[in-house]
Amino acid sequence: MSERRVNPILKQVLELGPTIIFFLIYRRIKDESYTILGTEYSGFIMATLIFVPILLIAMAILWALTGKLGRMQVFTAFMVIFFGGLTAYFNDERFFKMKTSIVYGCMAALLGIGLARGRSYLEWVMAEYLPMQTEGWMILTKRMVIAFVGLAVANEIIWRTQSTELWVTLETWVFPLVLGLFLWVQIMALQKYLIDPENT
Repeated sequence: MSERRVNPILKQVLELGPTIIFFLIYRRIKDESYTILGTEYSGFIMATLIFVPILLIAMAILWALTGKLGRMQVFTAFMVIFFGGLTAYFNDERFFKMKTSIVYGCMAALLGIGLARGRSYLEWVMAEYLPMQTEGWMILTKRMVIAFVGLAVANEIIWRTQSTELWVTLETWVFPLVLGLFLWVQIMALQKYLIDPENT
């Protein structure tokens, strides 16, 4: 099934909305505790339990509108569900926090495997949206591996040493901003490798 066009603002709301909602819910109930079936849960864990179905609903709407879900979206959703479940089952917020490190680590590993095989998996995913010579994709992929490893390490340090409130703020706003800014800077630096569709 081919991907159908959807309003880009609506698409961004569906992709980013669940994470922002998680942040807002956490801020609202962070100091509360809730007892369910005799087990007491912190505000963070309750926010996590609310976040999972919201994410699934947003993904279902996105799939219904576009007819397609990206591989990274599916992978991230699986990780959120899996580690959200572990967080609730063991009543331990550490599982959800380490999820971010594992996602970034898996991205670095997958891209690294591609590089070892002389290929850029990043090109395979993004070439349709960013026409660029293979040499440019290889350079960008190497740099993105470094970025993902750096974010994974940063997440491990932060969640293990800092407050949950700080981690939630960084997870929601700073990590995505840093990754997006890094990618934008790299694309600007690799302008000479970009391909003008009109000249192809």
